[in-house]
Amino acid sequence: MISCKRFHALAAMVIAVALLLPIVASAIDVLPFKDHAEEQRFQNLTRQLRCLVCQNESLADSSADLAKDLRLEVFEQMQQGKNDDEIKKYLTARYSDFVLYNPPLRGSTALLWFAPLILLLIGSFVVYRIVRRRAAVPRNQPPAASSEDDW
Repeated sequence: MISCKRFHALAAMVIAVALLLPIVASAIDVLPFKDHAEEQRFQNLTRQLRCLVCQNESLADSSADLAKDLRLEVFEQMQQGKNDDEIKKYLTARYSDFVLYNPPLRGSTALLWFAPLILLLIGSFVVYRIVRRRAAVPRNQPPAASSEDDW
């Protein structure tokens, strides 16, 4: 026979699983793909697109409502026979280049592409200057005498 404490613990676990089940089930999009190749194309395309809400997740990984809507939009456009480039052009026209994980090199996106390199060069120059300045100071010189008494 099961003790009262064990029964309550078991009941609490069953309730917790029952409450979490709808959350897990809602994260899965059930889309009627024609075949495995179409599903792979969809997965590949949604990994190349950024979730506009999460910004650090792809459409394939995000559970935001907008990401679900965009995945459905991508799926519907695939069903209409549009290729990946046409779908990307549609989404960039609507949401700008920000929706792409790898935005094209343009004047408006040049900073995105080159900012890391520029920051690395500036940091290297600063470190070089500091090292050169320290190397120029002789190490055998006693420190300058101060006018105040040190205790």
